[in-house]
Amino acid sequence: MLLNRRLDATERLVSFAETVKKTDKTVARDDSWRDRPVEERLAHALVKGITDFIDQDVEEARSRYGKPLAVIEGPLMDGMNIVGDLFGSGKMFLPQVVKSARVMKKAVAYLTPFLEAEKKAAKNIDQRTKLVFATVKGDVHDIGKNIVGVVLSCNNYDVIDLGVMVPADKIIDTAIEEKADMIGLSGLITPSLDEMTHVAAEMNRRGLNLPLLIGGATTSKRHTAVKIAPAYGHETIHVVDASRAVPVVGALSKPDARRTLASQNRKEQQELREQFESRAGPQLLGYEEARQHRLQTNWDGQQIAVPEFIGRRVLKHFPLDELVPYIDWSPFFHTWELRGRYPDLLEDAKRGPAARELFGNAQELLREIIDKKLLTAQAVYGFYPANSDGDDIILYSDPTRTETLTRLHTLRQQKVNSSGKPQLALADYIAPKESGRIDYIGAFAVTAGHGCQELAERFERENDQYNAIMAKALADRLAEAFAELLHKRAREDWGYGKEERFSPEDLIAEKYRGIRPAPGYPAQPDHTEKPLIFDLLNVGAATGITLTESFAMYPAASVCGVYFAHPEARYFAVSSIGKDQVESYAARKNMKVTEVERWLGSILGYDPAKS
Repeated sequence: MLLNRRLDATERLVSFAETVKKTDKTVARDDSWRDRPVEERLAHALVKGITDFIDQDVEEARSRYGKPLAVIEGPLMDGMNIVGDLFGSGKMFLPQVVKSARVMKKAVAYLTPFLEAEKKAAKNIDQRTKLVFATVKGDVHDIGKNIVGVVLSCNNYDVIDLGVMVPADKIIDTAIEEKADMIGLSGLITPSLDEMTHVAAEMNRRGLNLPLLIGGATTSKRHTAVKIAPAYGHETIHVVDASRAVPVVGALSKPDARRTLASQNRKEQQELREQFESRAGPQLLGYEEARQHRLQTNWDGQQIAVPEFIGRRVLKHFPLDELVPYIDWSPFFHTWELRGRYPDLLEDAKRGPAARELFGNAQELLREIIDKKLLTAQAVYGFYPANSDGDDIILYSDPTRTETLTRLHTLRQQKVNSSGKPQLALADYIAPKESGRIDYIGAFAVTAGHGCQELAERFERENDQYNAIMAKALADRLAEAFAELLHKRAREDWGYGKEERFSPEDLIAEKYRGIRPAPGYPAQPDHTEKPLIFDLLNVGAATGITLTESFAMYPAASVCGVYFAHPEARYFAVSSIGKDQVESYAARKNMKVTEVERWLGSILGYDPAKS
């Protein structure tokens, strides 16, 4: 094949493209590849992500090969095999693969009417391995799942994507109706881990014997082995990322390879379970002892910043172009599995060309989003007088502190640290009631996700998964940028930030005073605190953000949290807690201990089943 003559073919062509700059509306390009045989033209288009001529080339191939399926299984799959080889050898990167998938999808879309016509005359024409994918009930995040689905589709697997917030019955019913060969589950927030275990148990109860693939940011090999796999009697395999999905699905599609992989997986998971069972529990201080080692502040001498207003403020239809300088681009590249720090990544010898191409495409779509107002950004934030009460924080309606608005609950570090540092809880950063001082706390919620689903669906209708994924990734970045900008404004409203002169890079590096921890993250791992923030700020009415039953925010490109102004406030992780703290926390929140254990399962320093 034309593109398989040199190992560095991809880098050379992409690097060349970088040297071609726009001087007006016309872009110089070399179309000499159009003179080659149709098979080579299709391969070139697939590797380079070129859709301009795909319909005419596919039609020419159909006329030559006679049957539409022969075109798919012949020159199109030959081209995708080159893509797969380049991706597997690290000579092609995920954004380029997704572009290739866009070409493949448009080619198949052109052939679909011809395929349907043939299906009427011949049954079982499609013998491809079929997978049902879903983000589990209560979770709205799907970028990673979508990327894995695209990569598998590139490799001629039939992926049925059920979307987000999908209940167990729908996943299983669809797998049965579609005669699927595998099921893939995804989730981002920690409550999704329990839902995945539930789906596995339901698959077992209903007698399925399909391989179950597990993926998502909060998942791990250990959790899959310890919690999910025991609920299901068949292969339950953790898939780290898109690059691992293809070999795993490929092995599971072949009986001999499936048996080998299943045996290896069972052995590895049994070892992980044994390690988990025999592990020494974390060294924990008793909860009361940990509280004695709280952060010590001289509240009598502490200068407490007073915000210029009490209550909330709402920002509707915030200008998107004002958010752009606050974008942290590094996580954007990580979404596409291009690891590194922006902007250094753009000059990386190996990944730089792909990163520059991706960044250029992102800038084009971002400009379109801003110019056409395709996304809507909304926010609400506010300040309230507050005092800590043990490890809780009381919020008042005004400085008289006669009316309590709500009570936030915080968790304290119990894991022993040998450095003698304080055992922190977020409540340490607020003056206690007994100090006699009036302190203040802030809260916020932002979104840049309104319109994102519609935009992504528009691209999907156009068989453009590349820009569908890009739209969601950009919405996420804009939401985080909005959180950064709003925090800057909050510090100015609080007084102590008025003299800040930080660059966007300084803001991303968090060189300012204060923090904005979010429920569900390390300093406060409990997602059930989100409704308190939502009720306090009336977030739904102000921004249109809603919470799912697992307390994921929708739209997915949303952020909420709490502002602390204490000069020593910093981010920290509550990584392991004892039952004594769980019991105290449950009593303070008026919840059952078992319910708290379910929500905080990932940080429990004990096994609830044995305690």
